Amino acid sequence: MRFFSLTASLLPSAAMFLASLVAGPALAADDQLDKVAQAFEQRFNGVEVTQVREAPIKGLFEVQIGTDIVYADENVDHVLQGALVDAHTRKDLTAERVQKLSEVPFETLPLELAIKQVRGDGSRKLAIFEDPNCPYCKKLHETLKEFDDVTIYSFLFPVLSEDSVTKARDVWCASDSAQVWHDWMLDDKTPATEQCDDNPVEEVLALGRELNVRGTPAILFEDGKRVDGAVPSDHIQARLEALD
Repeated sequence: MRFFSLTASLLPSAAMFLASLVAGPALAADDQLDKVAQAFEQRFNGVEVTQVREAPIKGLFEVQIGTDIVYADENVDHVLQGALVDAHTRKDLTAERVQKLSEVPFETLPLELAIKQVRGDGSRKLAIFEDPNCPYCKKLHETLKEFDDVTIYSFLFPVLSEDSVTKARDVWCASDSAQVWHDWMLDDKTPATEQCDDNPVEEVLALGRELNVRGTPAILFEDGKRVDGAVPSDHIQARLEALD
C-alpha cells in the first residue's frame, strides 16, 4: 500500500514532543482553515488537500490528503508527518483519525456491482475490493472458507495488470459469476473468455478511487470499519462477532 510522503524519514520523538503539548484547540474560522489548505497546496504543488481541521494542539492544523493525515502550522512553514500521541492516555490520535476517515457506511455500497456469495444463512456481511491476480486476495479466500452464515460481496477491482481487467470481465460476464470466481480464487481454474454489455469494471474502479482503495484486498464490514490485506481468521472472526 502506498502512502502520502513528504520526507524520507521521520523522528518519532517529534510526535511525542508535540503530544506533550496537547491542549484544547481554539475554534478556527472557516476562512482560516481555507487559508491553511491553500498554503499547503502552494507549498506542495500537485498535492490536493481534502480537508483541514484544527489539531488538538493550539496553532497546529490537521491536513487531510485522501485518508492520510499530516500536521502543519497556520502558514505551512513547518509540516509534521507521523503519529500524534496523547501523552496522558497513550492513544495514537493520528491512527484513530485515519481509521475513522477510512470507514465506509455499508448501506451506501452499490452491491449490485459486486459478485455475491452466500454461505449458510448469509446473516453476516462483508464486502471486499479484489484484484483477480492478487495473491493476498486468494489467501484471504482460503481464510474465508472457515466461515459460515456469511454473505461476501466481491468488487472486482483490476489494478495490477491488463490481464486483471480481462479476468474481471470474464468472471463478471460468466453465467454463474459467483461459481467462476470461487473456482478461480480457490482452485486456479482460469475463467473462460466471456463478453457482455453490463461489465461494471469502470464503475468499480471509480468507486475504489472515491473510497481511497489503494491496494487489494480491502475488506469492509457492516459497521463501516475497514481492514486492508489478507488478515488472519481470528481478526475477521472478532470483527464479525462484534457485529452480532
